[in-house]
Amino acid sequence: MADIQEAQWYVVHTYSGYENKVKANLEKSVENNGMQELILEVKIPVEEAIEIKNNKRKTVQRKLLPGYVLVYMVMTNESWFLVRNTRGVTGFVGPGSKPTPLSETDFANIGETHIGDTIDIKPGDEVRILAGLFENFTGRVVEVDQQASKIRVMVPMLKRETAVELEFDEVVKEG
Repeated sequence: MADIQEAQWYVVHTYSGYENKVKANLEKSVENNGMQELILEVKIPVEEAIEIKNNKRKTVQRKLLPGYVLVYMVMTNESWFLVRNTRGVTGFVGPGSKPTPLSETDFANIGETHIGDTIDIKPGDEVRILAGLFENFTGRVVEVDQQASKIRVMVPMLKRETAVELEFDEVVKEG
Protein backbone atom coordinates (compact mmCIF):
# COMPACT_ATOMS: atom_id res chain seq x y z
CA MET A 1 0.00 0.00 0.00
CA ALA A 2 1.33 3.45 -0.94
CA ASP A 3 2.00 6.11 1.65
CA ILE A 4 -0.31 9.10 1.12
CA GLN A 5 2.58 11.44 1.99
CA GLU A 6 4.33 10.38 -1.22
CA ALA A 7 1.44 11.79 -3.23
CA GLN A 8 2.12 14.98 -5.14
CA TRP A 9 0.32 17.14 -7.69
CA TYR A 10 1.31 16.53 -11.30
CA VAL A 11 0.23 18.48 -14.38
CA VAL A 12 -1.14 16.38 -17.23
CA HIS A 13 -1.38 17.83 -20.75
CA THR A 14 -4.61 17.05 -22.63
CA TYR A 15 -6.07 17.80 -26.02
CA SER A 16 -7.55 21.28 -25.89
CA GLY A 17 -11.21 21.18 -24.88
CA TYR A 18 -10.96 17.60 -23.56
CA GLU A 19 -10.18 18.47 -19.93
CA ASN A 20 -13.59 17.37 -18.57
CA LYS A 21 -13.56 14.19 -20.64
CA VAL A 22 -10.03 13.32 -19.47
CA LYS A 23 -11.04 13.93 -15.84
CA ALA A 24 -14.08 11.63 -16.20
CA ASN A 25 -12.12 8.93 -18.10
CA LEU A 26 -9.27 9.01 -15.59
CA GLU A 27 -11.59 8.81 -12.57
CA LYS A 28 -13.40 5.84 -14.17
CA SER A 29 -10.09 4.07 -14.94
CA VAL A 30 -8.89 4.58 -11.36
CA GLU A 31 -12.11 3.07 -10.04
CA ASN A 32 -12.11 0.14 -12.52
CA ASN A 33 -8.46 -0.72 -11.76
CA GLY A 34 -8.77 -0.27 -7.98
CA MET A 35 -6.02 2.38 -7.90
CA GLN A 36 -7.72 4.81 -5.49
CA GLU A 37 -4.71 4.63 -3.13
CA LEU A 38 -2.33 5.73 -5.92
CA ILE A 39 -4.40 8.32 -7.78
CA LEU A 40 -6.22 10.32 -5.12
CA GLU A 41 -7.71 13.32 -6.93
CA VAL A 42 -8.17 14.72 -10.43
CA LYS A 43 -8.83 18.45 -10.67
CA ILE A 44 -9.51 21.03 -13.37
CA PRO A 45 -8.65 24.47 -11.93
CA VAL A 46 -11.48 26.90 -12.69
CA GLU A 47 -12.62 30.30 -11.52
CA GLU A 48 -15.95 32.06 -11.64
CA ALA A 49 -16.03 35.19 -13.76
CA ILE A 50 -18.75 37.56 -14.86
CA GLU A 51 -19.32 38.08 -18.58
CA ILE A 52 -21.44 40.94 -19.83
CA LYS A 53 -22.81 40.20 -23.27
CA ASN A 54 -25.79 41.90 -24.93
CA ASN A 55 -26.19 43.94 -21.72
CA LYS A 56 -26.80 40.77 -19.66
CA ARG A 57 -24.57 39.69 -16.75
CA LYS A 58 -23.77 36.01 -16.65
CA THR A 59 -21.55 34.07 -14.24
CA VAL A 60 -19.37 31.58 -16.08
CA GLN A 61 -16.71 29.05 -15.09
CA ARG A 62 -13.39 29.59 -16.85
CA LYS A 63 -10.53 27.12 -16.93
CA LEU A 64 -7.38 28.62 -15.45
CA LEU A 65 -5.15 26.18 -17.36
CA PRO A 66 -6.84 25.26 -20.65
CA GLY A 67 -5.41 22.01 -21.98
CA TYR A 68 -4.23 20.79 -18.57
CA VAL A 69 -5.57 18.66 -15.71
CA LEU A 70 -4.02 18.38 -12.24
CA VAL A 71 -3.62 14.89 -10.74
CA TYR A 72 -2.80 14.25 -7.07
CA MET A 73 -1.05 10.90 -7.15
CA VAL A 74 1.70 8.64 -5.92
CA MET A 75 4.06 8.20 -8.88
CA THR A 76 4.61 4.53 -9.65
CA ASN A 77 5.00 2.69 -12.96
CA GLU A 78 1.36 1.55 -12.70
CA SER A 79 -0.09 4.99 -11.90
CA TRP A 80 2.07 6.65 -14.60
CA PHE A 81 0.92 4.06 -17.15
CA LEU A 82 -2.76 4.48 -16.22
CA VAL A 83 -2.67 8.29 -16.51
CA ARG A 84 -0.47 8.32 -19.61
CA ASN A 85 -2.75 5.90 -21.44
CA THR A 86 -6.01 7.65 -20.61
CA ARG A 87 -7.81 8.74 -23.78
CA GLY A 88 -7.19 12.46 -24.43
CA VAL A 89 -3.94 12.67 -22.41
CA THR A 90 -0.89 13.73 -24.41
CA GLY A 91 1.58 13.43 -21.54
CA PHE A 92 2.86 14.74 -18.25
CA VAL A 93 4.50 18.13 -17.88
CA GLY A 94 8.21 17.66 -17.26
CA PRO A 95 11.45 17.08 -19.15
CA GLY A 96 11.38 14.07 -21.46
CA SER A 97 9.37 11.22 -20.01
CA LYS A 98 9.98 12.24 -16.38
CA PRO A 99 6.95 13.99 -14.84
CA THR A 100 7.79 16.91 -12.58
CA PRO A 101 5.56 17.41 -9.52
CA LEU A 102 4.22 20.86 -8.69
CA SER A 103 5.73 22.53 -5.65
CA GLU A 104 3.35 23.51 -2.83
CA THR A 105 3.88 27.17 -3.80
CA ASP A 106 3.07 26.59 -7.48
CA PHE A 107 -0.05 24.62 -6.57
CA ALA A 108 -1.22 27.37 -4.19
CA ASN A 109 -0.59 30.07 -6.84
CA ILE A 110 -2.80 28.36 -9.42
CA GLY A 111 -5.97 29.37 -7.59
CA GLU A 112 -4.80 32.96 -7.17
CA THR A 113 -4.75 33.73 -10.88
CA HIS A 114 -7.54 36.15 -11.81
CA ILE A 115 -8.59 36.53 -15.41
CA GLY A 116 -11.14 39.31 -14.84
CA ASP A 117 -14.56 40.04 -16.20
CA THR A 118 -15.29 40.51 -19.89
CA ILE A 119 -17.64 42.84 -21.70
CA ASP A 120 -18.75 43.04 -25.33
CA ILE A 121 -18.10 46.80 -25.57
CA LYS A 122 -15.13 48.21 -27.47
CA PRO A 123 -13.62 51.66 -28.03
CA GLY A 124 -15.83 53.78 -30.29
CA ASP A 125 -19.11 52.27 -29.00
CA GLU A 126 -21.84 54.51 -27.57
CA VAL A 127 -22.91 53.62 -24.02
CA ARG A 128 -25.44 54.84 -21.47
CA ILE A 129 -24.28 55.25 -17.85
CA LEU A 130 -26.49 53.45 -15.33
CA ALA A 131 -25.29 54.80 -11.98
CA GLY A 132 -23.44 57.56 -10.21
CA LEU A 133 -23.04 61.25 -10.92
CA PHE A 134 -23.44 60.77 -14.70
CA GLU A 135 -26.48 58.45 -14.54
CA ASN A 136 -28.48 58.41 -17.83
CA PHE A 137 -25.74 60.32 -19.69
CA THR A 138 -24.50 58.78 -22.92
CA GLY A 139 -20.92 58.81 -24.05
CA ARG A 140 -18.32 57.33 -26.35
CA VAL A 141 -16.00 54.57 -25.11
CA VAL A 142 -12.32 55.44 -25.49
CA GLU A 143 -10.70 52.63 -23.48
CA VAL A 144 -11.63 49.19 -22.10
CA ASP A 145 -9.42 47.69 -19.37
CA GLN A 146 -10.38 43.98 -19.14
CA GLN A 147 -7.87 43.32 -16.31
CA ALA A 148 -9.30 45.99 -14.00
CA SER A 149 -12.91 45.58 -15.26
CA LYS A 150 -12.99 49.32 -15.99
CA ILE A 151 -14.13 51.35 -18.94
CA ARG A 152 -13.27 54.98 -19.83
CA VAL A 153 -16.06 57.00 -21.45
CA MET A 154 -16.01 60.52 -22.88
CA VAL A 155 -19.23 62.26 -21.82
CA PRO A 156 -20.28 65.52 -23.53
CA MET A 157 -20.93 68.14 -20.85
CA LEU A 158 -21.16 71.92 -21.16
CA LYS A 159 -19.90 71.93 -24.77
CA ARG A 160 -16.83 69.82 -23.97
CA GLU A 161 -16.06 66.18 -23.28
CA THR A 162 -15.26 64.86 -19.81
CA ALA A 163 -13.49 61.55 -19.25
CA VAL A 164 -15.30 59.25 -16.81
CA GLU A 165 -13.94 55.92 -15.52
CA LEU A 166 -16.63 53.34 -14.75
CA GLU A 167 -17.04 49.68 -13.77
CA PHE A 168 -18.30 47.26 -16.44
CA ASP A 169 -21.68 46.91 -14.72
CA GLU A 170 -22.25 50.71 -14.70
CA VAL A 171 -22.78 50.98 -18.47
CA VAL A 172 -24.93 49.45 -21.21
CA LYS A 173 -24.31 49.57 -24.93
CA GLU A 174 -26.64 51.87 -26.82
CA GLY A 175 -28.30 50.72 -30.00
